Amino acid sequence: QVQLVESGGGAVPPGGSLKLSCLVTGESISRLVTAWFRQAPGYSREWVSTISTGGLTTDYADSVEGRFTISKDNAKNTVYLQVTNRTPGDAGTYFCAAVRASAMIRDSDRVRYWGQGTRVTVSS
Repeated sequence: QVQLVESGGGAVPPGGSLKLSCLVTGESISRLVTAWFRQAPGYSREWVSTISTGGLTTDYADSVEGRFTISKDNAKNTVYLQVTNRTPGDAGTYFCAAVRASAMIRDSDRVRYWGQGTRVTVSS
């Protein structure tokens, strides 16, 4: 059974940074396309970023391009999302997502496995 467990959320000051982690068990991440989504209170879940099975291809939403970096460590079976230059719109619960596929994903309907989420708040 594939399970995803996020960690690393917390309060981030304006312009600050933090690194989210997603530990995957039950399947090697080298066989999974993995992604991050986020959901702010009162809003629908939105796609943030995706990384390919091999880690060589990444994709970002326009709102985070140039500020966020997705990466993966196959030895640790963990996917990361580095958040930098935090803006107010970055607050919300961040979800790790995965699917056994070869093509990159942006649509939550294509996700097979979800984590429980880790919360990012903005501090003044």
